[in-house]
Amino acid sequence: MDKHTSFHMLVKPTGPMCNLDCKYCFYTEKEAYYPKGHSFQMSDDSLESYISQYIASQDTDEIVFAWQGGEPTLIGLDFYRKAVSFQKKYADGKRITNTIQTNGTLLTDSWCEFFSEYQFLVGLSLDGPEHIHNRYRIDRGGKPTFELVMKGLSLLKKHNVEHNILACVTNYSSYRPLEIYHFFKQHDIQYIQFIPIVEREMNEGAKELSLRHATPPSLENEELQKVTAWTVEREMYGEFLIHIFNEWIRNDVGSVYIMNFEWALASWMGIPSPICIFSEECGRAVAMEHTGDVYSCDHFVYPDYRLGNIADGLFNLVNSSAQHDFGRKKQDSLPSVCRNCEVRFACHGECPKNRFPVLDQNEPGLNYLCASYKNYFKHIDPYMKIMKQLILDGLPASNVKEMLNSF
Repeated sequence: MDKHTSFHMLVKPTGPMCNLDCKYCFYTEKEAYYPKGHSFQMSDDSLESYISQYIASQDTDEIVFAWQGGEPTLIGLDFYRKAVSFQKKYADGKRITNTIQTNGTLLTDSWCEFFSEYQFLVGLSLDGPEHIHNRYRIDRGGKPTFELVMKGLSLLKKHNVEHNILACVTNYSSYRPLEIYHFFKQHDIQYIQFIPIVEREMNEGAKELSLRHATPPSLENEELQKVTAWTVEREMYGEFLIHIFNEWIRNDVGSVYIMNFEWALASWMGIPSPICIFSEECGRAVAMEHTGDVYSCDHFVYPDYRLGNIADGLFNLVNSSAQHDFGRKKQDSLPSVCRNCEVRFACHGECPKNRFPVLDQNEPGLNYLCASYKNYFKHIDPYMKIMKQLILDGLPASNVKEMLNSF
């Protein structure tokens, strides 16, 4: 494959290690891959190798470094000071930006001063009001974390750190859309992303790997799957988004930025999806563990999807035939009901990790959230068309509020 497009890389400097024990987390269980006593710390050599190779492999003027976990602040602030130093060393005139996803419980003034100085974008995990957030987001001792996260949010605001909220939508929270949305607005949160929780009960493949959740579906001859108790119901994620959209479109366009709606507008504008789950193909968003091992995707960190190690050459791994095949499979395995769907242009079957058969599903490869996305995209269609026309006319999309409220 030629070097014709950039790729995104999610890096886990502390691997799956986390100070929390969120019930729905799909990643902390990866600790089972490593022997007892293993040090979940990325070495300086791996860090420098990654930064130099990542900058060299990108064909854009801006290079975005994305740090995640587990909990990436566990490695300590000095690690990121080294990262920034290496980025300056290898920047070669390119603009460098950093994003970090954190549970926020370990944030201090020092962390936030650093984020502010180096203009990190911080993604903070917060599911909503206290009773919603604490239902699943607890620490290793089973204690609630809401107050610690809110303290972290206050520190981010105090130091003017650019941040957004990553809110997981579960079976419980999906029935409380406006309560959650109003909570975020009350706390002057302007940037929000709603993430559906879809996890399957353990299957035989997971047992063999000592994991709690099911391994990725093969999309071929997969047995029927049961989902976990916290998984959002198949139609409720769409209902959740629709309820929030109905308030947002009349009151908050231009002042509250909900990434789910921004992505949809891009699709209606004919712009390639800025997020991999709604792209026609995948494979350009890889994950790297603290050991330097590179995997096809953050949701596919399993032995079968290990591409190699950073020492093998990052460009070669990302552009390998194995990764090309992984990316193509998303489109090639799309069931006929998706190929003929009126909202395919906005969905493209969503993430392959959610394509597994359940009861009353009559075609292999259909996404668990298909009904949600179909209802949601059909509902927002007329409003998206209005905003698209406003933009094409050189007007702000926020004018849609006046148009709708004048009726």
